[in-house]
Amino acid sequence: MKRVAVADLQAQLKAYLDECRTEGPVVLTEDGRPVAVLLVPRDEEELERLVLTHSPRFQAVLEQSRQSIDAGKGLSREVFWQAVEQRTGEKEPGGEP
Repeated sequence: MKRVAVADLQAQLKAYLDECRTEGPVVLTEDGRPVAVLLVPRDEEELERLVLTHSPRFQAVLEQSRQSIDAGKGLSREVFWQAVEQRTGEKEPGGEP
């Protein structure tokens, strides 16, 4: 994994973007400490996952959901997909729409 000072990135952003496409992520540093990662997502779905993974608001919703499940307040898989089907007309992944 390559590490690059932010000052160097500012001068050569295009070159580092090209490198991300071929070599993978580049770690950006300030005073030798990592401060960010420059990477090129493969598609919109990966971009969405990356953004949600690092969203404090989304992580709070997940934690609240985990606590509800641990407290026995969650839905079974079957009940969950029945509710999804009722709202959207979609079936469980792998099922017929």
